[in-house]
Amino acid sequence: MPLDLTLTTEQKQKVILAPTTAQGNPATLDGEPVWSVVSGAGTVQPEPGGLSAFVLSSDAVDSIPTVIQVDADADLGEGVTQIQDTINLVTTNAQAAALGLVTEPPVPKV
Repeated sequence: MPLDLTLTTEQKQKVILAPTTAQGNPATLDGEPVWSVVSGAGTVQPEPGGLSAFVLSSDAVDSIPTVIQVDADADLGEGVTQIQDTINLVTTNAQAAALGLVTEPPVPKV
């Protein structure tokens, strides 16, 4: 089931894999999962071991979501049983958090 995320242009979020069996019990993967950007301007930074990664928003608001795919091997033996999931990342503008008051040099009152 895809994961839908919304981040501002200033954010990243850690995503952690928690593989389960068809009955919902914890499961083990064979090898390291592979994270990749299928489309869009966001990026992904897998952590060592591949069971988690940081998803980074793009630097500008996207008109289409970034799609990130995670692929893994569920077969613990010699074969390969490919499983995958996707992340749909929408990037929004960051809101103002301060007014940022600044001054100019003083001038005579005339």
